[in-house]
Amino acid sequence: MKPHLTNQAAGKGDLTDPKLAKTAEAEAIERAKQGDEAAFEVLYNLHKRRVYSLCLRMVSNPAQAEDLAQEAFLQLFRKVGTFRGESAFSTWLHRMTVNVVLMNLRKKGLPVVSLEETIETDEESPKKELGGPDLKLAGSLDRLQLQRAIEKLPPGYKTIFVLHDVEGFEHNEIATMVGCSIGNSKSQLHKARLKLRDYLKFMRAEKAEKQ
Repeated sequence: MKPHLTNQAAGKGDLTDPKLAKTAEAEAIERAKQGDEAAFEVLYNLHKRRVYSLCLRMVSNPAQAEDLAQEAFLQLFRKVGTFRGESAFSTWLHRMTVNVVLMNLRKKGLPVVSLEETIETDEESPKKELGGPDLKLAGSLDRLQLQRAIEKLPPGYKTIFVLHDVEGFEHNEIATMVGCSIGNSKSQLHKARLKLRDYLKFMRAEKAEKQ
């Protein structure tokens, strides 16, 4: 049976205050490990928006994202006792969320792009640092256009792009989350950016024709 998740934190005041939020999180983690449901509620309120946002960006379906976010918090409820503080709690929770989404994609048999592709040739490989910021891409896009283009990406490419360029995870973190090498994470990100450029060029050309 799913635990009841409300929208009110358990007596911790304004959790939008970074200092209060950090203190509330640390206390809530320890209490949640002891089975305190009110503490779990605090964790839920601290992280619900980002978890839902991550799910939505990965699946591009609000109803499905809501279900996946709920499943991620159910996993948190069951596994919070295994959190050892070796990484930030948010990183640990997001890794769990990514795993929930990826498992869902696999169960549905969606065509997820392989994360262990063959090594590219010199002609195919990019001539710049793959993990560097793509300022040209980031600075020239309309947010709505970008979101539509992201939705067109194959699930594997979308996962890496969202985790790195949207959520801000490092390649070593992404590699751990999705079970690939750091090099393959960089390669997938590069290919995702190339596909996004192609999609955006097509969308702009299509828009120009209609004007």
